[in-house]
Amino acid sequence: MKTIGSVKEDLSLEKRVSVTPESVKKFTKLGFSINLEKKYAEHLGIDDEEYKNNGANINFSKEDVFDKSEIILKVNYLSDKEINLIKKKTIFVAQFDPSINKDKIDELNKNDIKIFSLNLLPRITRAQSMDVLSSQANLAGYKAVIESFSIFEKAVPMMMTAAGTIPAAKVLVVGAGVAGLQAIATAKRMGAIVFSTDVRSAVKEQVESLGGKFLIVEGAENLETEGGYAKEASEDFKKKQENLLSDTLKKIDIVICTALIPGKKAPLIITENMIKNMKSGALIYDLAAAQGGNAAFTEVNKIVEKNGVKIMGDKNILNKLPISASNLYAKNLFNFVENLYDKKNNINFEDEIIKKTLIK
Repeated sequence: MKTIGSVKEDLSLEKRVSVTPESVKKFTKLGFSINLEKKYAEHLGIDDEEYKNNGANINFSKEDVFDKSEIILKVNYLSDKEINLIKKKTIFVAQFDPSINKDKIDELNKNDIKIFSLNLLPRITRAQSMDVLSSQANLAGYKAVIESFSIFEKAVPMMMTAAGTIPAAKVLVVGAGVAGLQAIATAKRMGAIVFSTDVRSAVKEQVESLGGKFLIVEGAENLETEGGYAKEASEDFKKKQENLLSDTLKKIDIVICTALIPGKKAPLIITENMIKNMKSGALIYDLAAAQGGNAAFTEVNKIVEKNGVKIMGDKNILNKLPISASNLYAKNLFNFVENLYDKKNNINFEDEIIKKTLIK
């Protein structure tokens, strides 16, 4: 029987958990034993008894969990203390950028610790149920709209009253990936008029199917990777995009920025001059804030006001939806671990999913 362990994250940075009572039940049915740190998800209103009732062992300390577990599941990378606790030959699975903390990763590899990052999952059909980037981005796109609408000081849908008509708010979603598409759908459901722009012209149909108007920049058809992500744009393209955005932003009330390039600083798309020309009372929510931001003036966890325009962005917006985010993340992890072993309880390192996510 393989033993899975998970410990509490640093709650000042991360409120999500990797294991839920539901996933404990699924793991135990497959024959895994589950070790969790005491008060593992107390901050989410889930007490230890609920985990125990579903088959988990609640260990007293972080040290106990690492000592008794062959597989460690986390949301983020190991802390310095946890790196010293993890045993040789342990399997570690989490969601993180492998380009960060490379020296620490090398140190773990020397101890024959198999490190898997779900950020590296291949974009294939079989991996969709494990796709943490998509499951978490979906929630982020939704919450960005809710957060921005709650601060916007006007009504969002069109309202016709005896005293007159209130026009619908105009929303621009920058980037039409998973987060962007969810933002479009959410804003549309709430009655806004929605526009979207993306360097990948292939997403035009998806945007329009959700009721959004796609703003086309000439040359967009060549800016998509084989994996479906956006490429970094050329200077010529950036200039064309800037001209299109400058004109569009003058009539926009709310902007949701979602443009990210994996492993790189977020591209600056909305410049200082563009913000100067926006309407007073407009608002920008920057989902790329933690990676530098798509908008000028973006500061993490702050609302910055420039020329009457509010610019905001959270370091980790999923901390505002930790229960939903944890439920989806735990399912992604379960599906990954279920695929990790073959019928003989061995890891098939030739499997495309395992090969692509393993960090050497």
